[in-house]
Amino acid sequence: YNMETENLSVVLHSQGDLRLEQRPIPETGPNEVLLQMHSVGICGSDVHYWQNGRIGDFAVKKPMVLGHEATGRVVKVGSAVKNLKEGKKEMDEFFKSGNYNLSPTIFCATPPDDGNLCRFYKHSANFCYKLPDNVTYEEGALIEPLSVGIHACRRAGVTLGSSILICGGGPIGLVCLLVAKAMGASQVVMTDLSADCLVMAKELGADFPLILKREDGPEGLAKRVEGLLGAQPHITIECTGVESSVQTAIYATRPGGVVVLVGLGAAMTTVPLLNAALREVDIRGVFRYCNTWPMAIAMLASKKVNVAPLVTHRFPLEQAVQAFETTRQGQGVKIMLKCDKTDQNP
Repeated sequence: YNMETENLSVVLHSQGDLRLEQRPIPETGPNEVLLQMHSVGICGSDVHYWQNGRIGDFAVKKPMVLGHEATGRVVKVGSAVKNLKEGKKEMDEFFKSGNYNLSPTIFCATPPDDGNLCRFYKHSANFCYKLPDNVTYEEGALIEPLSVGIHACRRAGVTLGSSILICGGGPIGLVCLLVAKAMGASQVVMTDLSADCLVMAKELGADFPLILKREDGPEGLAKRVEGLLGAQPHITIECTGVESSVQTAIYATRPGGVVVLVGLGAAMTTVPLLNAALREVDIRGVFRYCNTWPMAIAMLASKKVNVAPLVTHRFPLEQAVQAFETTRQGQGVKIMLKCDKTDQNP
């Protein structure tokens, strides 16, 4: 690399206007490190910003680098950094204690903060995690979505013997499946409209893949789930945000159970709230994750969880627009952009 000039970046200027641009290499402060990015996954939220220019109250008002599912190698350390060395694989996180996910301050690739879909990215050394040698760069990049699954399963109270319904077999539904199984879930039903998604779900451990039909009503679908399990599930993890699916989640869950809402849908959603209240079904929200990196790294290093099959497509950074289009079309599961020209390996 020409460390003086070359920092190819994927920049969203406004709704629909995604560009590849050269940006200056960031200058690191005393407590920061410069990361040479290796593998960055494309998230549904990245595509949503591209297509809509905003997510809820977060609007793109100036050009913003996308990307937040990332891993890279330290190439420069600030003068005050003691815990990291050049050449180490790192995984970035943002705060390390408390419910920092609820803080309104900063999240990578959320306006106005740039993401890390670029050649070089600076980050606070305190919020970088070293990856063990037996964890690949791509596995490291998948720690971010895996963290959503960990946080959702923690919020749900998944434990040994839990029976679970997961609504939606996309990348987040699949990581919830992986984590639920690792935490001891005994039986998992996964629903989706796509047979292809459910093939992957079956390979990753779903006991009952259930293809939805558009004419299925929420209460009828809840009965089908109960029929498969022999009883209503203890927990439903809703990963679509679709109104009818949220309704199904409530009807399907057993009295005293828990519904966790991971998918983001309409700001106002009609649900059978009285049904949930009278049966003491708890409805819990999920916003990103917090304090999940150590568990995620341990799961990957110990091989308790295998996220490698989730990566179905790889593109060099130079083909980022094509990669985004592939994601928008719903092809594959997780699409990975390779940012290091000298190392395109997983």
